[in-house]
Amino acid sequence: MANQSESKKISVNSTISLKGIVKAIFNDTVHVQIGGKIIPIPASDFMLDKPRK
Repeated sequence: MANQSESKKISVNSTISLKGIVKAIFNDTVHVQIGGKIIPIPASDFMLDKPRK
């Protein structure tokens, strides 16, 4: 019988793409409609390229 006290950890580091409609931008939150739901996403979650000088 296997030892059940062993914990197996699985980690996933991947990127997904979802298409949605930006409904509103308030302060540092972007509200995106995906399907029938509007989801608030912090702007800091977006990997945006900053303009180089």
